[in-house]
Amino acid sequence: MAKIIGERLRSYRNQKNWSQEQLAEYAGLHSTYIGQLERGEKNATIESISKVAAALGVSLSTLFENISAYDTDDIPSKCYELVQKQSVKDQKYLLEILDAIVNYKES
Repeated sequence: MAKIIGERLRSYRNQKNWSQEQLAEYAGLHSTYIGQLERGEKNATIESISKVAAALGVSLSTLFENISAYDTDDIPSKCYELVQKQSVKDQKYLLEILDAIVNYKES
């Protein structure tokens, strides 16, 4: 789960075009720690995750949604993780593609 949260934190940071140093400053944490969180090397306290999420403007519920600790074959969760890693522009593009595929299959 630490790796998934780390990937999400990196994704949100990248969407803001922030460096790890900038995020660390806004969250009141060390940049080395931010890197460790993003790589899933640290099991952070809820307090630290809360600081990072607040700095990113993301709620904890959004950060932790759709995480399945037990079912690694959950296809919707894998799709969510894949899309979440993309830029907002690419997320919109992927949604259009998926919508076109679904519409084609339904017709």
